[in-house]
Amino acid sequence: MRFLPAALLVLSLTSGPALAAPCGGSLSDFIAAITAEAEATGLPETAARSYLADARLDDRVLKADRAQGVFRMNFTDFSRRLISASRLERGRALAAQHAALLDRAAAEYGVSVGILMAFWAFETDYGAVQGDFNTRDALVTLGHDCRRPELFQPQILAAIALHAAGDLPTDTTGAWAGEIGMVQMLPADILARGVDGDGDGHVTLKTSVADALLSGARLLQHHGWQAGQPWLAEVQVPAEMDWSLTGLERRLPVAAWQEMGVSARIGALPQGEASLILPQGRFGPAFLAYDNFHTLFDWNQSFTYVLTGAYFATRLEGAPVFEAGNPEPGLDEAQMRSLQEKLAARGHDVGRIDGILGAGTRAAVQAEQARLGLPADAWPTMALLNAL
Repeated sequence: MRFLPAALLVLSLTSGPALAAPCGGSLSDFIAAITAEAEATGLPETAARSYLADARLDDRVLKADRAQGVFRMNFTDFSRRLISASRLERGRALAAQHAALLDRAAAEYGVSVGILMAFWAFETDYGAVQGDFNTRDALVTLGHDCRRPELFQPQILAAIALHAAGDLPTDTTGAWAGEIGMVQMLPADILARGVDGDGDGHVTLKTSVADALLSGARLLQHHGWQAGQPWLAEVQVPAEMDWSLTGLERRLPVAAWQEMGVSARIGALPQGEASLILPQGRFGPAFLAYDNFHTLFDWNQSFTYVLTGAYFATRLEGAPVFEAGNPEPGLDEAQMRSLQEKLAARGHDVGRIDGILGAGTRAAVQAEQARLGLPADAWPTMALLNAL
């Protein structure tokens, strides 16, 4: 097996802080600064100049970065949107078609069939929809923008390294945030953990299923995926319990959860330590999330996305449709923004006021529910908003 030849450049790109090209100024000054930074890391001057020569800012990228409204959906709605019978059937058919490759991924990196197939499905619909944003321009736009330059400027350097190795033409297209290929990996991850799975001398995540799935598996292993260990199990919860113990921040032995009345919906629960997560509160779906589940946040930071992907992986491996329950009505976008403003005013770190129920907002909701004597299940309702 051959790994990316440009991986020798990874250490120089990641061993210290970026020189931080000035964000928000003229594009020509920004390109000059990035070019100088690339040369300082040891990248060929010709590669940096040729890759960045015609780079431009793309307003569509900034619009996509500011939107991300899909993550305002609750878990039930989001999962029903992403998981269809046809997507499930196609996933199982492709898993059978690529059984030898998936066995190899499991043997070499310990990553289960379901997880790899789920993210292949969700990221690009099994490679069919990989994005039409020019990767170079997307990275330059986000590196030049002042919202998250520290995240995207190193990705520009990694892209130049891939370009120098002959693995990233300037006309490469992908997602708006610069991810490339069937499992949507950023250039720095491709540079460090890309795998030439088909042995053609290049890591080609856009067209090679072997390269894409093995690279994705290697990335998950790097994030801490443990071979042969569970990631998610659907459970039933009792009518009453200490709801403040729920949430991703707390892990208890499965035996302790069982003593509180938590039980497997079907079959037996894997043992070990796990978090009890209630994506829509105590009356909605319930899952035990194991250590492997937590590693998935290094792939995507959205709780709803990760939970839906992890759940779909269990479906691909034979689990039934989850029990939706009867959750209390949630908040609309305007109400969520109002709630976040009130939580922030009380000193909670909820990040941007964006109407999205992210990890920070969930933690703040649970803390305020406990303070107010409400069931602390981290699900925001009108009762909480009114109490605040």
